[in-house]
Amino acid sequence: MTSIKKLLGLFLLSISVQGCLVFHTVSYEVKLDDEKSGTVTLNVSDIKSDAMNVSDLEEDKKQLFQELLEGDEFVKQMRDEGKNILDRELFISNGQLNGSVKYSFDDISKVEGIIYEEPFYFITIQLEDSIISTNGEVIVSEGYKRIMWDNSIKTLKFEMFSANVDSDNLVDLNKYLNEE
Repeated sequence: MTSIKKLLGLFLLSISVQGCLVFHTVSYEVKLDDEKSGTVTLNVSDIKSDAMNVSDLEEDKKQLFQELLEGDEFVKQMRDEGKNILDRELFISNGQLNGSVKYSFDDISKVEGIIYEEPFYFITIQLEDSIISTNGEVIVSEGYKRIMWDNSIKTLKFEMFSANVDSDNLVDLNKYLNEE
C-alpha cells in the first residue's frame, strides 16, 4: 500500500531531504499515450522550510534551488526510477513558492504505484491521507482508500493535502527564488 508520504517523495524527498521542506498540496495530472505510457505533470504548492537555524535553511535552499531545480543527480535518480524528466520549474503564484515537474514514463506502475487492471487504473493510499480532488472515484474500505479511473479516461487527476503551512515557524522560500 502506498502512503501519501511516499507519494510526496517524488518531488521533494527523492534526493534524501531529511524532512525540512514542506508544502501544502501535491497534484498529479497523468496523460496516457496508451495503457501503460504517457506523461505526468506534478505540482506542489506553497513550498516552505521548517529549518530551525541558518545552516538548516541554507541546506534546504541548496537542495531545492540547486539540486532539485538544476541538478543532474535528480534527473539521474528519476530516470533510474523510470521517470524521464522533461521539465522542472519553481515559480511564485499568489505570493507562494510552487514547483512543477513534468516527466514521461513507459510503465504506469512507476507513477506512484498506479496499477492498471483492465478496465481500471487505481492507486491505493492510507486512510489518514487526504484527497482534495480527483476526476476518478474514491472508494474507502476498512484499511485504505483507493482512487479508481475507468480506462476510457485518458487523463488521470488527483490532488492530495500534504501539510498545514500556515505556521509562523515555517520559512517562506519565495523570497529566495530570484537570489539563486
